Amino acid sequence: MQCPECGATHIRKNGKRNGKQNHICVACGRQFIDAYEPHRGYSDEVRRACLKMYTNGSGFRAIERVKGVHHTTVITWVKQVGERLPDAYDPETTPEVGELDELETFVGSKSGATPRRCTALGNAHQDKQNLAMDGC
Repeated sequence: MQCPECGATHIRKNGKRNGKQNHICVACGRQFIDAYEPHRGYSDEVRRACLKMYTNGSGFRAIERVKGVHHTTVITWVKQVGERLPDAYDPETTPEVGELDELETFVGSKSGATPRRCTALGNAHQDKQNLAMDGC
């Protein structure tokens, strides 16, 4: 047996804790156990599936019900992925796909007049001014 810190082979027993034998290195004083258990946690496949469900619009508790992963764990994973994303996009690159939302308002009366399309935004008083200026 070797010390994980310095690699020395002069090791002594140093009691037990939680049913596991502790050892201490005589050379450097590092305390350690025989073998450490592997990291317990969710596999990368489960993590990837949960994040994919989140990006497809599933809620945290819905993911918890389907996958059996606690919702706060999924929230932590989303935060970790978000920290790795850039703060802002590079304006010199042109995106391949864009999305455009449109707001349409119709001006006219309900009594058979044909409605006209207008894209004025603002409060009610400014709308009247904008409509006059836009020709709507």
